[in-house]
Amino acid sequence: MAQPLTADDLLPLVAKLTHEEQVRLAQLALRAARDATQDAAAYRRMPVRPDEFSQDDGGLAWDGEGWETVGASR
Repeated sequence: MAQPLTADDLLPLVAKLTHEEQVRLAQLALRAARDATQDAAAYRRMPVRPDEFSQDDGGLAWDGEGWETVGASR
């Protein structure tokens, strides 16, 4: 598994950005942090129910449904 990056790893790259791009990056990071906080708050208000996700089918089966007829009309 790849090692996760740290802020120290990113700092040299951020230093190469123009001032405008540094400001834009900071705004994007703040927006992402705010969105993550809002998502966490939403899950605290309404947690996932035990029956919300069925264990009957594997996850790959969800994407496989309905494709049986694709290409059959040729």
